[in-house]
Amino acid sequence: MLLLKLNQTKKNMKQLFDQTGFACSKLVTKKYSTSFSLAVKMLAPKIREGIYSIYAFVRLADEIVDSFHGYEKEKLLNQFEADYYAALEAGISLNPILNSFQQTVKKYNITDDLVQAFLTSMKLDLNKTEYETEAEYNNYIYGSADVVGLMCLKVFVNGDDEKYESLKSYAMRLGSAFQKVNFLRDLKDDYEVLNRSYFPGIDLKKLDISAKNNIINEIEEDFSEAFKGIKMLPLEAKFGVYTAYIYYRRLLSKLKSTPSEKILTTRIRVSNPMKLSLLARSFLVFKLNLL
Repeated sequence: MLLLKLNQTKKNMKQLFDQTGFACSKLVTKKYSTSFSLAVKMLAPKIREGIYSIYAFVRLADEIVDSFHGYEKEKLLNQFEADYYAALEAGISLNPILNSFQQTVKKYNITDDLVQAFLTSMKLDLNKTEYETEAEYNNYIYGSADVVGLMCLKVFVNGDDEKYESLKSYAMRLGSAFQKVNFLRDLKDDYEVLNRSYFPGIDLKKLDISAKNNIINEIEEDFSEAFKGIKMLPLEAKFGVYTAYIYYRRLLSKLKSTPSEKILTTRIRVSNPMKLSLLARSFLVFKLNLL
């Protein structure tokens, strides 16, 4: 009986440790992105932990390459990758973010090619500053954004491989749209602080209206295609993903109406009151079954 109680205590303590890891992932999401955090809250409770853990994992890797100036970024990223695979093999990590992510990877069968594609794009950010061809540009977006959408889709479909395959292309288009909006919004910091230029064939020193409109048209095509997939998502995920979609469409609309020269000097944002207004409208559309 005593042994049984001890085993149960150990099990409860491990559950507490795992819960703490997911709570840390949720905190990272909340601190780094109020808009994404708001969208996750609109998902069914049973899938929120998985999405929080994915966001926290990709956010930490992204912060290593974008923010940890004055540190050995390559060494940190390589260690982060090694620690992840050690966690995956052992089934546990003392890094709470990696502990929660490795559980999500196993629970939802997130394939390693997706994780590797993401890490490959992060490694490009260590040294590569310019994307000169469409192929380079598309490969980077696939690894930095499309595969994140596919990881989330794995959670949304919860093991339904047929559903995953039918929604895969739409999830990638939505990931691409989100990333390209981020690129356009962050032009100033990417160019001035990180010395990066993602859009091929565009001189950021003189971004004109024609170049800006070409980028926006490309994003709008991605959004148009992605919306078809949002309407086919499982009910547990539909409202949350639609909320993120509406937020990014609004951000794109603001970028579209902003003069090219201002985009290069100012980071365009959606205000918190507007975010709440968009949430209310999204909820109405969802409840009226208009998706």
